[in-house]
Amino acid sequence: MRLDHLSYAAAPDGLRATARRIGHLLGKEFADGGVHPRFGTRNMILPLADSTYLEIVEVLDHPASDKAPFGQAVRARSALGGGWLGWVVAVDDITEVEQRLGREAVDGNRHRPDGTNLQWKQIGVNGLIADPQLPFFVEWKSPRGDHPSAGGTGDFSLACLEIAGDPQRVSEWLGQTVEAPLEDVKVEWVAPHGTPGIIAAQFQTPNGLVRL
Repeated sequence: MRLDHLSYAAAPDGLRATARRIGHLLGKEFADGGVHPRFGTRNMILPLADSTYLEIVEVLDHPASDKAPFGQAVRARSALGGGWLGWVVAVDDITEVEQRLGREAVDGNRHRPDGTNLQWKQIGVNGLIADPQLPFFVEWKSPRGDHPSAGGTGDFSLACLEIAGDPQRVSEWLGQTVEAPLEDVKVEWVAPHGTPGIIAAQFQTPNGLVRL
């Protein structure tokens, strides 16, 4: 179990404008990630060190976005002005999570502009919708070399996550201590005074620390 990526919902001005704005702050451009046909969304990505990445995601005008929990979550967050959607944990065997949560994972895929079809299974988005401090889980089916973090270097890395929430609650959701998937990332827990979830993320860049 490890941190796989962070997900950020596009602002009302759209995916590309949001990616340009955040890319300017970080000092690196995002790449077009392609479309999630099952979820009615699309994304742009920024590979980071330690096999992680940052995605900015936007809902499409497509029926799938109304039916799929992930599309619903993105639409709701963007409607509030955009911002941090959540964090995602990669597992080697998602059947263990299925058994613990008592439901089945769903298939996910993303058609990249280069024609590659990335594939994975995911579970837990409804948990994220109900309690935004909780991550959801993915098990990648595509080869490791196709992972969205490919090309990431040590120049850009996640240095710190600021989360409004309860580490004990998150540990119960994970089925193990929350330190396990976040062992390489500093986490600052803040008691929620409103909606729980990611407050900010700090990134180490060639130009210093940037807080989003």
